[in-house]
Amino acid sequence: MADNIVMTAEEAADKPLIRRKQLSARCDGGLATTVSFSDHTFTFDEPSAHGGTDQGPTPLQGVLGALCACEAVTFGRTAREMDFAYDGIDFEAEFTIDIRGRNGVRGVVPHFRTVRVEAWVTSDEDDAAFRAVTEETEARCPVLNLIKDAGVRLEFRWIKQATV
Repeated sequence: MADNIVMTAEEAADKPLIRRKQLSARCDGGLATTVSFSDHTFTFDEPSAHGGTDQGPTPLQGVLGALCACEAVTFGRTAREMDFAYDGIDFEAEFTIDIRGRNGVRGVVPHFRTVRVEAWVTSDEDDAAFRAVTEETEARCPVLNLIKDAGVRLEFRWIKQATV
């Protein structure tokens, strides 16, 4: 017989809601790695100048792309919840890295030193609503918070532009 558990909405909000996602990856001994997600396959690689075969973006470029995509998804969900209308987001992003870390110099951080992102949101909503959506988006975005929690210097600029 199953236990019946009764709780209030407030009590339920305090309980973790864990979702599990899975992927597989394969590297054939070079620098390219093919990652398989349930219905998609993607290859990460290094440029030929760095010993790779140029089959795809570098893993760090992939992380930066994932940041932009995660912000877009999170913004979309948040905008829908907050009844904020917009026509799209265009991102420009860049990072810096001290390559001594990935080359084996101990004490030098091997990941991003800085990340800079500009997100151009096309919308005619007022500035207060825009600010509210962007603040909530940043609070919720898993990839943004992962990068911040790693101690990376992050500059994220949200820019609202009017629809044409």
